[in-house]
Amino acid sequence: MNTPQAALVWLLLVPWVKPAPPAAQSSPTETFGEIWDYEEPPRDGGDMKRNEILTILQDLQKDESTTEQPERAEAGEMPTCLLCVCLSGSVYCEETDIDAVPPLPKETNYLYARFNKIKKITAKDFADIPNLRRLDFTGNLIEDIEDGAFSRLSLLEELTLAENRLLKLPILPAKLTLFNARHNKLKSKGIKANTFKKLKNLSFLYLDHNDLDSVPPHLPESLRILHLQFNNIADITDDTFCKSNDTRYIRSRVDEIRMEGNPILLGKHPNSFICLKRLPTGTYY
Repeated sequence: MNTPQAALVWLLLVPWVKPAPPAAQSSPTETFGEIWDYEEPPRDGGDMKRNEILTILQDLQKDESTTEQPERAEAGEMPTCLLCVCLSGSVYCEETDIDAVPPLPKETNYLYARFNKIKKITAKDFADIPNLRRLDFTGNLIEDIEDGAFSRLSLLEELTLAENRLLKLPILPAKLTLFNARHNKLKSKGIKANTFKKLKNLSFLYLDHNDLDSVPPHLPESLRILHLQFNNIADITDDTFCKSNDTRYIRSRVDEIRMEGNPILLGKHPNSFICLKRLPTGTYY
């Protein structure tokens, strides 16, 4: 019997229990008889009789036997929602020292797994969680992400992989509006040419504090904020942000491009910014 049921039975029985005589010795049968030797019920008829209490006990036992127990992730493991906090479609697994993505309830929309010891994200981790909209893995030890890890997440809008150990990027979901992979070990050869090309809704892209030697190609028109500061970018072309063959082209949505901390003199590339409303932040002379 679990704690709430035991407490209910105790509250029902206590008013009728008489203390045992201090010196008398009684057999187990006699003691049981004393427990049920209750006083006359009050005149308002508020107390229950013995047979009614027995009925309640039987009902409680039935409920306990039929109640579903929390599913375990694997034999011997704690259920995810006991290890983490699950609340209205959000799962909070922050600073729990987990070393892999935990099994998630199918209705999960948001997962916050920051500051743990996760090293790898696999294709199986989110295979049955189609409604995910936000994932945050800031501050883990992630070195590898399988290409199909996010392929089924058609609703995913925000993906944060900041402060990990990534050398390359996986295929990203098409509906992303925010992608954050700052403070990793990303190299330009680890970003495929079409990684961002099909992300028509991407507005915020954070790739600062990595090891990139060039600006990622095919940046989407939807982009508003681009952070590339503190990489190893030494050169850009007229087509990096603009279109050299279209002088009327304007990137009207871009509000901020940060490139400080790179070994490039932006002043040597004036034609690279003619389509922008604002000049990138960085060294010009």
